[in-house]
Amino acid sequence: MKKEKTIDHTPRKPHNAWYYMQWVVAILVTLIMLFPIYWMIATSLKSAQEVQLVIPTLFPHSFHPENYSYVLKRANFFKYYWNTIVMTAGILFLQVTTGILAAYGFARGDFKGRNVMFYLVLGALMIPLQVTFIPIYIMCSNWGLCDTFLGLILPEAVSAYYIFMLRNTFLSIDPSYTDAGRIDGLGRLGCITHVLVPMSKATIFTVTLVTFTNGWNAYFWPKIIAKNEVRRVLTVGLAQLKNTFAGQSVSNYHQIMAGAVLAILPVVILFLIFQKYMMTGYSKAAMK
Repeated sequence: MKKEKTIDHTPRKPHNAWYYMQWVVAILVTLIMLFPIYWMIATSLKSAQEVQLVIPTLFPHSFHPENYSYVLKRANFFKYYWNTIVMTAGILFLQVTTGILAAYGFARGDFKGRNVMFYLVLGALMIPLQVTFIPIYIMCSNWGLCDTFLGLILPEAVSAYYIFMLRNTFLSIDPSYTDAGRIDGLGRLGCITHVLVPMSKATIFTVTLVTFTNGWNAYFWPKIIAKNEVRRVLTVGLAQLKNTFAGQSVSNYHQIMAGAVLAILPVVILFLIFQKYMMTGYSKAAMK
């Protein structure tokens, strides 16, 4: 016998002004953040004459998708894409490996000076690359790593941010799970790969996406270590687009924007796919 559905006749309370103000602020912030992306895409589809108008247009008068093919032909974008993919994949592999192992040591390790060493790792978050790049560049130059993939990847092999996030997540997991794994015969690596990593999947997705974005958008170090076009990455190649079209009578901002759209496309696609893991990962990492 089917149960009859009960209808709630309780009158809903009307929303106050603060509720609508929150919506207005959220919409304004969203528009402010999305407008540069819209402007980049719209400009990439404009003509050279429309780009130089004194009063800019919010929507292209006529679409020019040939800007993208023109950039791909004139600039070596496919080579830049390949170099960026190899560099980002190498950085991801090393940072994930070292981050998980180091986070396990700081979260579950029992050795003297553990907290002091962790504070030193946190201190690395406060030191920008611009401070340490001179000795790192000298080392890479002495080892013959200039204009090589190893030179692009090795200085970014360890991420203090990755270690910090995963260490907090590992601390939030009850030790009884790893104790049960030990009883079942798992070693340290087995507990990491079969217990801690599956339970920290959301955080790992989050920090991996951040690591991918940072590696894909890296500009300062690739520009210094890779002087030759053979190992030039997308960000450096995009900055060179202005020189690629130098000597023309018109400005090429529409083609530069087309190159920028091609450069950010993989990051946007990955964000749309894995965005549901990001907030979950951040909230779990912040529990400790």
